[in-house]
Amino acid sequence: PPASRFDRTATGVALTLWSVPTFWLGLIVLMVFAVGVGPLPGLFPTGGIRSIDPPPGLLPQVLDVAHHLVLPCLTMVAVIFAQYQMVMRSSLLEEMGSDYLTTARAKGLREDLVRRRHAVPNALLPSVTLIFLHLGLVVSGAIMVETVFSWPGLGYLMVNALEYPDLPLMQGTFIVLAGTVIVMNVLADVVYRFLDPRVRAA
Repeated sequence: PPASRFDRTATGVALTLWSVPTFWLGLIVLMVFAVGVGPLPGLFPTGGIRSIDPPPGLLPQVLDVAHHLVLPCLTMVAVIFAQYQMVMRSSLLEEMGSDYLTTARAKGLREDLVRRRHAVPNALLPSVTLIFLHLGLVVSGAIMVETVFSWPGLGYLMVNALEYPDLPLMQGTFIVLAGTVIVMNVLADVVYRFLDPRVRAA
C-alpha cells in the first residue's frame, strides 16, 4: 500500500540507486566485492570476461565467465531496477484511482484481484517501453559498466575506438547501437498490441 513502511523503504532505495552515477556505483561494487574492505575479502574478479588461465572443460569455463559476470550484472541491475520500480509505482498509483477500478470494486472483487487483474496490466505499458529500451542498450553495449569492469563488449569497443581514434570502427558500433534500439522499439510496439486492446482498436 502507498505510504506503508515497505513502500517508503523501497522508494528510498530506488531513489538512491537511480541518483547514483553508474560508473561510481561500479567502482564502489569493485572496491567492496572485488578488492575487499577491512576483514571482508575480495570475492569476485576485478575485470575481464574470463580468467587469465581458464580451467579446462566446458562447464568450468562457463562458471568462470559467470563468476566474472556477477559484478557487472549487479551494477546494471541495481540502476535499472530502480528505474523500473519508480516508473511502475507511479503508473500503478495513477491507475488505482481510475473509474474502471472503482466499478470492479463495486462488483465485489477483492482489492488484490483488482490490482493484479486490472491495474497491473495497464500500468505495465510504460515499464514495457523501458524494458525494450534497456534490452536495446544491453545488446549494443553498456558503455559505463563495460569500461569500469574491462568487459570486452560493444560499449568497451566504442570507448577504445574513441581513444585511438578509429572512425570506421566507431561508426560501425554506433550503427549497431542505433539499430538495436530501433528494433527493440518496434518490438515494444508489437507487444503493446497484445497488452492493450486500445492499441489494437486504433
